[in-house]
Amino acid sequence: MRTLHERAIEEINSGRPAVGARRLRDALRLGEATPSQTARMLGTLAAAEVARGNTGRALELLDDAEQVVSADDRHLLLSQRALVLLMTGRLDDALALFDDTIQRLRRTDQRAALARVLLNRGMLHQIAGRVRLALADLDLCARIGGSLGPDDGMPRTVAKAVHGRGQCRVLTGDIPGALRDFDIAAEVYAAQGQGMLAVLAGDRARALLAAGLPSEAATELDTFLRQVPELRMGHEHAEAELTMARAKLAAGDPSEARRWAARARLHFRRRRNDTWAGVAELAVLRADFTAGRGTVRVARAASRLAGRLRSLGLRNDADEAALLSARAHTACGRADLARAELAGRDRPGAPLATRLLRRLALAELGAAEGDQRRTFAEARTGLELLREHRARFGSLDLQTGTTSLGGELARVGLAAALDNGRPEVVYRWLERSRAQAFRFPPVRTPADEQTVDAVAELRAAAREVRTAELRGSHDLDALRRARQIEREIRAKGWRTDGSGERHAEVGFAEVKAELADAGSAMVVFLTHGDRLLAQVIGDRQADLLGLGDPGTVFEAIARLRSDLDAACGRSLPATIERVIHTSIRRQLAIVTDHVLTPLLAVVGDRDLVLVPTGALSAMPWSLLDALRGRPVTVTPSPSAWVAAKRAVRPTGPVLLVSGPNLEHSSDEVHRLARIYPDSTVLDGADATVANTLHAVNRSGLAHFASHGHHEQENVLFSRLDLVDGPLMAHDVHQLAAVPDHVVLSSCDIGQAVVRTGDEILGFTAALLYSGSRTVVSSVARVDDHAAVDVMTSYHHALTRGVPPGKALADATEAEWLMPFVCHGWGG
Repeated sequence: MRTLHERAIEEINSGRPAVGARRLRDALRLGEATPSQTARMLGTLAAAEVARGNTGRALELLDDAEQVVSADDRHLLLSQRALVLLMTGRLDDALALFDDTIQRLRRTDQRAALARVLLNRGMLHQIAGRVRLALADLDLCARIGGSLGPDDGMPRTVAKAVHGRGQCRVLTGDIPGALRDFDIAAEVYAAQGQGMLAVLAGDRARALLAAGLPSEAATELDTFLRQVPELRMGHEHAEAELTMARAKLAAGDPSEARRWAARARLHFRRRRNDTWAGVAELAVLRADFTAGRGTVRVARAASRLAGRLRSLGLRNDADEAALLSARAHTACGRADLARAELAGRDRPGAPLATRLLRRLALAELGAAEGDQRRTFAEARTGLELLREHRARFGSLDLQTGTTSLGGELARVGLAAALDNGRPEVVYRWLERSRAQAFRFPPVRTPADEQTVDAVAELRAAAREVRTAELRGSHDLDALRRARQIEREIRAKGWRTDGSGERHAEVGFAEVKAELADAGSAMVVFLTHGDRLLAQVIGDRQADLLGLGDPGTVFEAIARLRSDLDAACGRSLPATIERVIHTSIRRQLAIVTDHVLTPLLAVVGDRDLVLVPTGALSAMPWSLLDALRGRPVTVTPSPSAWVAAKRAVRPTGPVLLVSGPNLEHSSDEVHRLARIYPDSTVLDGADATVANTLHAVNRSGLAHFASHGHHEQENVLFSRLDLVDGPLMAHDVHQLAAVPDHVVLSSCDIGQAVVRTGDEILGFTAALLYSGSRTVVSSVARVDDHAAVDVMTSYHHALTRGVPPGKALADATEAEWLMPFVCHGWGG
């Protein structure tokens, strides 16, 4: 009988409550149990029924157990009843029973039982937002469990305590630490609790959502939701649906967010869990507010919900509901009601999301009342909190993720700056709202053995994929394997802590002085509502210009790049070629009319430094007739440009690399070798990844003539083809040093994924983040035959001391369809 009970507990603790319940019912039907055994099994069966969503049946089983429990075992029944109450959302009642149970257990030698109850009480404190108390219980649980042997089932209990500690770290904003804790727990779950791995996927999703990566969070949740039917985890299923709602809302899809939140609310109600149903109701109201549906109704409902959640012990959720009510009242023009909801201050230990939301609500109220000083102060404070949060990340992937609240804070501050109109104020808020990841020094974590092996396996898989492509076929198995390895490598990087350091923001006067020194004008593009704007900064003036419709401009750029790819390096029928060239001219005319013409009257004939937004990052500026032959440099932000201009780096040797399967690449590098007689040339069998990484570390200028591939869905693995596999953006981030100047004579490797806040990711971006001052690359496919002459001309000019921006403008002037762009510092 004891063996059957132990097997049932094993199944439940492994995340298989349905199997555990079946074993317990079989054991009870045998009728061979003592009263004490019967009480224990009924208590365990109650826990299994709660996990399956049968809370009413669970309470009935506990009542039955009360009839037969012995005095010595009463603490076990109290603990089980507390757990049922916790799972049904009755937090105060559950806490009272947990406290009683722990006091009883402290007077006994049942240390394993004490550890398990501490684990459950820690989970309760974490749900209620009492992080300090939760961590105290979880740490004590882990210490007790670690002092006991594996025969007591403690490894899994300790793993759950570490898992809970990770959940608490998410609330405090320590995402790398949380993910490391989840990894530790996963190792134990893999051996002793497979079902818990699915639960862990839901918690990883919440961590990634807190880091500003909603699509990655949704991918983790998909993993969990696919396993729910067989695991039959009713509460966890509903919780995952609720997290999916939050992910959809963060991704800008309020309709889908509402659908997922409504499903979660329904499932919680079916489980008679009014507490969690209230949390799901809050997600429904947030989605409605974001979509602009029933704002007055949302304001009133959120205010009522705040009171209900507070009475249920959910302080963080109650605060969020009150802040939502305040925002809705502000949107309806009811400032007095908004102020009432905003009374008080942040609670000590309040989650970052709550603190950001309060700053946003106060900033919006200030804007509604015309109080710019207050709007600026609250938005600035919120963005500073967010920067401190992001400084904890060592992964560029996380640093470039921006929470939806961060985006809204920047939007409110920038809107107030535009209303203010003073050039230095507009500049300051533009700097605060874009490319913040460039403010953090790169963190290069030495790769462990597992990562090194994974990267080697990825190169082999990618080589198989590429070989199949060159044969005109697809190796789907190799492609799936490569994608899986990419996800694993990327996730490994998320665990890296940041240094906490930040580069200072460059002031408006400093930018103007540096522009005067360079003889350039800077154009900072931005979208505001349905308008495309540009701040033009010169040595003496700064103008804010209204440009064309952003949708029209961005669509024209997308069509232009598609046309360039279609026209590149192909022998097309004359009729088709004329159609494509006509379309190219049409798209260029649209960009000229909507963007360039308004600017030219202000910038005159000065060299240009462009700070793009959105799809403008993919614009081949040199193709515009009015800019042909004019030096144009593209930079992520004014501060990034000034930092690159001021950087002084010693000159180093020249590296020339030729990739495979490119007809003219070898000719290109050998032509350049005649310009640089002392250069290192890697061609043919010598152009391996290892040789290249060894040489590039020591180089001052590196030129790559190879196929390039921009990976839109997984930009850290955008790559250059070398003879034994790809050199990836991931490899660049691991380098101790990068060349000051890099030329990528490669197809579309100048593209970037642009995240919220104009944070960029891609191969070119990887070089800029890692310290390269100048990167010349293409934003569309390149005709490699024509590129040979262009690149030869470019490097000849460099050796004569011509700055990169001017050298590229001269080299491409005679070639109509050369979409090369000078990124970073153009001299």
